[in-house]
Amino acid sequence: MQTAECMDNSLIKSDHLIFTPGDVDLTRSPLRNGLKERTFVLGAFNPGLCRLPNGNLLLMVRVAEALSEAVFDNEVRCIRWDKENNYLSDSWPLGQADMKDPRSFTLKSYAFPVCAVTSLSWLLPVELNKDGSLVNKIHYDKIISPRFTSQEYGIEDPRISFIGDRYYMTTCCVSSERHSTILYVSDDGLNYKCLGIILDHQNKDMLLFEGKINNAYHALTRPLGSCYFASHPSSLYHPGAAVQMATSPDLLHWKPCDAAFLRARRSSSANIKIGGGTPPMLTDEGWLMLYHGVENKSDVGIYRTFWAILEKDNPLKILYLEDTVPLLEANPELTMNISDLIYLNDVVFTTGIAQHEDDFIVASGELDLACRITRISKNYFSNALHK
Repeated sequence: MQTAECMDNSLIKSDHLIFTPGDVDLTRSPLRNGLKERTFVLGAFNPGLCRLPNGNLLLMVRVAEALSEAVFDNEVRCIRWDKENNYLSDSWPLGQADMKDPRSFTLKSYAFPVCAVTSLSWLLPVELNKDGSLVNKIHYDKIISPRFTSQEYGIEDPRISFIGDRYYMTTCCVSSERHSTILYVSDDGLNYKCLGIILDHQNKDMLLFEGKINNAYHALTRPLGSCYFASHPSSLYHPGAAVQMATSPDLLHWKPCDAAFLRARRSSSANIKIGGGTPPMLTDEGWLMLYHGVENKSDVGIYRTFWAILEKDNPLKILYLEDTVPLLEANPELTMNISDLIYLNDVVFTTGIAQHEDDFIVASGELDLACRITRISKNYFSNALHK
């Protein structure tokens, strides 16, 4: 396994925000079905990405919609989808809530961690032109919003993989029932049918490989937990959340691999936790995967994007790993024009990748606020491998 030394920024062809909270028309939000209170877009970010049959790119944008008055009359409130009443708000005494993280609050009255989110997320398809430089159309008629009790607190962080001739989208779904992954399928990249829950334990960032390997489907997963066991003192690895792998005969039933996959190395600054980013894409060198690593800072941490190349026929084998110099990190220049909306810093969360001519188009969430498009030369990855 090799590692790179430095990132050549000259191989970044373009880098810009393509979609921001101000681009969302909240009069067409699904939350208007029941919720009578004023809301705002906390973030439009962490988009899934795919190439549509017409050649254009599609961003499946996570829209996090929050109450304009989250704290009112000495209570903290959040939005919930209800099977009978659609969208409504719940409240708890302010003194029971720990609100250090702007994305969620923790209820102190339980003997174990119990959280509530400060916003409810739904998915908005946004069609771009072929190179991701312009928005062509916002498909409000194709919104994906909660329909099941397992989604009562929203649908988050979609990832789209094109397998065979169909589009498969994994989503993180949040509820008091479970923290689950739900799978959607589409023939055209725009109209999705729900296939239900495929992982029901706490597991985020499930990414489907774009193609079978040895007659089996493969996926990266990231199991969560409130307790991790110590690595031995001389271990190369830091304890905590890591990227694992699973296989399936049909995309619905998954068997975790027995061997551990990608763990946070002590030698990397991003060793608090790591997790999946983009669905692995097959290249001439092997499977290219972009993932996120988190460095300890304040309550949220610093999120950056790193990358690896996996062997084509045995993706558990990491051929090349770059976990010291980030491929992407938060860029304050991109958010200068919307600085009044910023509630987090030092966060880039990469969620989609597509090919365009000699480049990769990479889609990320910037500061949990907006959608970022970065065009990176394919030569960056091949040069690192062959130098």
